[in-house]
Amino acid sequence: MSMTMTQKILAAHAGLDSVVAGQLIEADLDLVLGNDITSPVAIKEMEKMNLNSVFDKDKIALVPDHFVPNKDIKSAEHCKCVREFAVKNNITNYFEVGRMGIEHALLPEQGLTVAGDVIIGADSHTCTYGALGAFSTGVGSTDMAAGMATGKAWFKVPSAIKFNIVGKPSKFVSGKDLILHIIGMIGVDGALYRSMEFVGEGIKNLSMDDRFTVANMAIEAGAKNGIFPVDDLAIAYMKEHSKRDFKIYEADPDAEYDEEYTIDLSTLRPTIAFPHLPENTKTIDEIKEEIKIDQVVIGSCTNGRIDDLRTAAEVIKGRQVADKMRLIVIPATQSIYLQAMEEGLIRTFIEAGGVVSTPTCGPCLGGYMGVLAKGERCVSTTNRNFVGRMGDVTSEIYLASPAVAAESAIKGYIASPV
Repeated sequence: MSMTMTQKILAAHAGLDSVVAGQLIEADLDLVLGNDITSPVAIKEMEKMNLNSVFDKDKIALVPDHFVPNKDIKSAEHCKCVREFAVKNNITNYFEVGRMGIEHALLPEQGLTVAGDVIIGADSHTCTYGALGAFSTGVGSTDMAAGMATGKAWFKVPSAIKFNIVGKPSKFVSGKDLILHIIGMIGVDGALYRSMEFVGEGIKNLSMDDRFTVANMAIEAGAKNGIFPVDDLAIAYMKEHSKRDFKIYEADPDAEYDEEYTIDLSTLRPTIAFPHLPENTKTIDEIKEEIKIDQVVIGSCTNGRIDDLRTAAEVIKGRQVADKMRLIVIPATQSIYLQAMEEGLIRTFIEAGGVVSTPTCGPCLGGYMGVLAKGERCVSTTNRNFVGRMGDVTSEIYLASPAVAAESAIKGYIASPV
């Protein structure tokens, strides 16, 4: 029976020869992930179920990253709960302040996610690891609790949409522009509970950081997961970062897809998602009026990697942030922070009038390090622009690439370097 890439991975982990879309399966898990917001809920659920131990201390990752370093007493208590659970269960992959980073950038960097894995995380952007050819998806804290205790999870096998990527993008057009273009095209529910499978010769022109960005935002189209084929670039990344064995799965030539789209990267233009949905997209050429902004955030699990910071610094270098503009730059991990410092990127941001934060999800969810006041506008490289997402319900979020965000910080209004 023909299967998609995702279906092959799920079949293997369920111990089945084949699966079909809509089938309910129980699959073995390679990794269970939680953060400082979702893990305490899962830990309490384990206590309610009288589950006193984890299935494998090496296959759980606990990453305090949303409100860390602690912004208040409540966040400190959450982190204390996670820390104590990690110590009690001798969790190998617990990342304390100083070692932590934004979870979806940190885990691939640490080599914990590889091709062929089945990964669940109590965070919706767990779908990021599909960039490496893994099946990864977000779940609720109760499912996380069951996964930590048993090493298994139930899934309904998703059908799939194929995105055939061709061509080569222009300078300053990135994976963020690609995924915003796709979400604008199919809508925030266009891939509801389906797998977004990216194929085609154009993928070779997307960096690993581009691919992480695209897979990360599959959930913003309603997808169960996003996934890329495993090519030489992905293999090189895994060999550099991980000592784990990986397994490559490929879709059958006659695999069935609900829909198929072809996207030519050479035709893409810098794309911005206007308030208050990621599907509300316009290219930079379609913006006719000057939209003034108050703040720019460059970072997050979507666009806080080294390529993102390099692009932003290239745009900003030798220039000054606009008057009355706040530029907040957040490297996604400590390693990225150090690399950015060694390359002089941090100096570029600070000399331009920006601030650089420790790795944190902070402003993305309106937590801290950049909360918006009434009526303020922000251009952000994050992944969601819902009402009140980053602060006051009257504030506005414009999602964009690092290049657009950087140019906007300099100009004081939404702008692109191309």
